[in-house]
Amino acid sequence: MKQSFVAAVVTAMLSAGVAAPVMAETPPNMLVIANRIDDIKTFDPAESFEFAGADVSRNVYNKLVNFDPLDLDAGYQPDLAESWDISEDGKTITFTMADGHVFASGNPVTAKDAEFSLRRAVLLNKTPSFILTQFGFTAENVEQTIVATDDKTLVLTLDKPYAVSFVLNCLTATIGGIVDMKTAMANEVDGDMGNAWLRTNTAGSGPYKVVDWKPNESVLMDLNPNYGGEKPAMERVIVQHIQESATQRLQLERGDIDVARNLSPEDVAGLEKVDGVKIVDELRGRLMYFSANQKNEMLSDPKVLEALKFATDYEGMSGSFLKGQYTVHQAFLPLTFLGALEDKPFSYDIETAKAALAESAFPECGPIKISVRDAQERLDIAQSLQNTWGMIGCEVELVVGTGAQTLDRYRAREHDIYLGAWGPDYPDPNTNAGTFAVNPDNSDAAGATGLLAWRNAWGIPEMSEQTLAAVVENDTDKRREMYLALQAEHQKVSPFGVMFQQIEQNGMGASVENFVAGGATTAVSYWVITK
Repeated sequence: MKQSFVAAVVTAMLSAGVAAPVMAETPPNMLVIANRIDDIKTFDPAESFEFAGADVSRNVYNKLVNFDPLDLDAGYQPDLAESWDISEDGKTITFTMADGHVFASGNPVTAKDAEFSLRRAVLLNKTPSFILTQFGFTAENVEQTIVATDDKTLVLTLDKPYAVSFVLNCLTATIGGIVDMKTAMANEVDGDMGNAWLRTNTAGSGPYKVVDWKPNESVLMDLNPNYGGEKPAMERVIVQHIQESATQRLQLERGDIDVARNLSPEDVAGLEKVDGVKIVDELRGRLMYFSANQKNEMLSDPKVLEALKFATDYEGMSGSFLKGQYTVHQAFLPLTFLGALEDKPFSYDIETAKAALAESAFPECGPIKISVRDAQERLDIAQSLQNTWGMIGCEVELVVGTGAQTLDRYRAREHDIYLGAWGPDYPDPNTNAGTFAVNPDNSDAAGATGLLAWRNAWGIPEMSEQTLAAVVENDTDKRREMYLALQAEHQKVSPFGVMFQQIEQNGMGASVENFVAGGATTAVSYWVITK
């Protein structure tokens, strides 16, 4: 079914006079990608909050500021805004819009579109809206706090003087995508500001526009003819939903696709010997960790936690069943984030673990239940923990469930140990600091399920204050030092055992260049790719 879809597209391009090579090779101006995209629910940047949806959005919607895919380390750069000024009190940011940007509809991009887009994200109040509302924007005040004073000028008024880097990093998230106001409102239904229409259609000024989406099957994007930047080499991008790693590998070997994004370590190893194919590793932002519920008396003993962290075989796991796809990392900020801590104070040392346990109030350890999702890599990690923690005397039972079941137990604070993953919501250190290291009210009644510290019943009013102080520090060097200090303390005292950071291993044709999946901070960028 999926092959016939690509064949149909190739046939259509040939009919249109676009040159295509022999069968089993994709046309030189078309990029065909295999990926798992069954998480796409909507393309509306005010609502989209899934990985595959973010990939589409980044290539369709420009933002006020954005990341250069070929220089992610440089941080946010001008995009639709050519410059910005900060008021003396630090509460007002005035953006000046750049000239020459046009939506796919032909409408020019103005500050009024930026005002509309950011206001509607607050007013619609969908899942990612917190990324904007954390700056004090509300449905009641957006007409005063998000204002286009003319076609070239947008003024944002914050509720207090946050670090500018914090605000601008958040505007690079998917929710910062600027929507064509006229097109969205022409498709408004019952006051939804075009939300229903934008779930399946796009109205951006980015390099591409979505021309076809078949849920759980494929997304087809063509060039935005009005794109203001350099014309991309790939005039058409097709992303096919292919679940199985082995199928992605087979199609890459046959030349049916250009890029395979969900390869197992076994299939990566197999492709390394295939002519005309290469593997490109890229560090991503996802962390793998375990955490201990502090309602459990034994697991709230600092020496027991220390013992468990030393009885974890980090290198053994990353060198075997996780080989190539996760690197050992032990702090809550992913590498490449501002303030990321590289220190790894815990190594697999059973004697040190036993000594720590002997100093605890529970020298014989005791029963521990690990709540784990029924996914192979997590089961493999859980079984490793079961084995090595058993070597210091702990009786470990695995409680396996679906993702929903394990998350429900976690959010209800009913677990002993939770084994899971966490990915940043936006490219600023507060995205992780604000959940791993903030929990000012540890009561059950607080119901702060969005905070990982709360889920583990870890009350930290003082650390919460330190974490929140970092979001208003405008000196970038000082802000970096604040996060480094927070993580060093977090490693010592927290019930979190951060173990790994993800490495995405993408297989692709040898001629494919500049494929950037987005690093730890953003999503994929098709417009710089050549082959």
